[in-house]
Amino acid sequence: MKAIAYNIKPEEKECLVLANHKKHDITIIANSLSGETLPFAQGKEVLIVFNEDPLDQDLIMGLRALGIKYIATSSFETKHIDLTAAGKAGLKIANVPFKEGEELAMPRMQQVIKNLDNWAAGKCVGKACCCPNDCGASLKEKGH
Repeated sequence: MKAIAYNIKPEEKECLVLANHKKHDITIIANSLSGETLPFAQGKEVLIVFNEDPLDQDLIMGLRALGIKYIATSSFETKHIDLTAAGKAGLKIANVPFKEGEELAMPRMQQVIKNLDNWAAGKCVGKACCCPNDCGASLKEKGH
């Protein structure tokens, strides 16, 4: 998948590159996601975002217009993402489900890559799903 990661810290960048194993084409931008840096997402399918960058409705609509279909956050929380706007835009969203002892960057980046792998294969991301349109809820009911 073609992805873009904004506002990535050096230690996160190294972990993301190692976790990726050159599977996905990831463009790494040191700057925060904003109206000015939004055009860098042109032609990408996935946005990798960190909780320091809030995604409001305007940014989400701008991302969708540029071709973004998925948002993968490397955080446990999703408060920085307007999930309602993302759902209306038809975007799939995944986080890193919290597991005791996995606050370190490497396990989080491995989960981000796992989410990209699942999306690339046309699969749901399971417990990492944060979509407001209940796509994950129907899978959970079926025992997935």
